[in-house]
Amino acid sequence: MKKILLIVVVFVGFIACKTNPFTGKSTLNFYPNSQIFPTAFAQYDEFLGSNKVIKGTKDAEMIVKVGQRIASAAERWLNANGYPGYLKDYKWEYNLVEDEAVNAWCMPGGKIVFYTGILPITQTETGIAVVMGHEVAHALADHGAQRMSAGMLQQLGSVAGNVAIKDAETRNTFNQAYGLGSTVGVMLPFSRSHETEADRIGLQIMAIAGYNPDEAAELWKRMKAKAGGQAPPEFLSTHPSNDTRISNLMAWAPDAKQEAAKYGVTSFK
Repeated sequence: MKKILLIVVVFVGFIACKTNPFTGKSTLNFYPNSQIFPTAFAQYDEFLGSNKVIKGTKDAEMIVKVGQRIASAAERWLNANGYPGYLKDYKWEYNLVEDEAVNAWCMPGGKIVFYTGILPITQTETGIAVVMGHEVAHALADHGAQRMSAGMLQQLGSVAGNVAIKDAETRNTFNQAYGLGSTVGVMLPFSRSHETEADRIGLQIMAIAGYNPDEAAELWKRMKAKAGGQAPPEFLSTHPSNDTRISNLMAWAPDAKQEAAKYGVTSFK
């Protein structure tokens, strides 16, 4: 049984790789768009049906406007870099939802929500573009499917250990160590790497869309001030620390401007 599980894990890992067009790296992904997108779209509609969606206001219209510009910039980049049709199954949608949480999120396939609580942090159209670029990047890079795939492997590892270890006390020790070790040592760093990747991809896309990438670090300075130092240590978090993000974004902004210049974009909002 142990050997069978090992063979399954290796085989699935071998066949389930997909290239990230923005990084050129192979990524772990067991879920094709045809499988995950319909489920995500249904869950998104269910969420909208049970929450207060704001329509017709200046803020709501701005969310849609910025989202469309960012998605258009992403498609422009993909077409220019040999990925025509990459977005054919995406169904972009951008909604503003009344909620005090300082948050925004994106589901696979391009379904995005901004909470009203993040608007005092974004402040401007360009601030919205910073967050929108990040969320669109998550969708483009299939981060949702990758997290599900990693979770499946984590579960398979647990099953393999429990099958292999016959002694109950040793098995309990394994489960405790495996749960903590795989979470802190693998899953959390995996999540942080996605956030960092989305920051970098989002910065390039927002610049191609005509938004100033220098503003990204400024937004995260405001986010840091809002948090007031109340955050877990980075190694225990799903996200990089605010200081790490600010430093990264400042370092990457010149590269984002150079990338935008390839598309004739040399001035920014």
